[in-house]
Amino acid sequence: MSRIVCIALFIFAVAAQAQEPQQEYTLNAGDAVRIHVYGEPDLTFDKMLIGQNGRISYPFLGELRVAGGTAADLQDKLVDGLQPDYLISPRVSVSIVKYRPFFVNGEVKRPGGVDFQPGLTLRKAISLAGGFTERANKKEFLVISDDDPESREREARLDYRVQPGDIITVRDTFF
Repeated sequence: MSRIVCIALFIFAVAAQAQEPQQEYTLNAGDAVRIHVYGEPDLTFDKMLIGQNGRISYPFLGELRVAGGTAADLQDKLVDGLQPDYLISPRVSVSIVKYRPFFVNGEVKRPGGVDFQPGLTLRKAISLAGGFTERANKKEFLVISDDDPESREREARLDYRVQPGDIITVRDTFF
């Protein structure tokens, strides 16, 4: 019996941890969300892209600013907007279906934009960009975070957790 309880607690902890990034993740232009309003197929969208202006266009509610908020914030905004004028008690769920890309430049074989995947480290991001070139400095990396308003370059290590919108530069070496 205690074994079953331990397994159930473990599964619950893993599931809660897996959902945490979406709750904390800040939406921005280029992300895509799935909006499901239970029992309302006309208000349900499998993939809605957040525009460059940080907004989505939603039936009855018009243009909604969603950049800077979380999926939970968008869910609350939709419930508040649909209730009471359009639906009595709307049940809405919002999930992220596509994250905005990050970018790798410098001494990698395939520089450019790469689709973000939760849990990516700098090491994995470089692999997705084709790996190091022969001239790459394998110890010095710079990152500009999308959420840094001053766009400062900062040094990073291979275990750095990549975020959507990051710009990663792999420096070259002189030898």
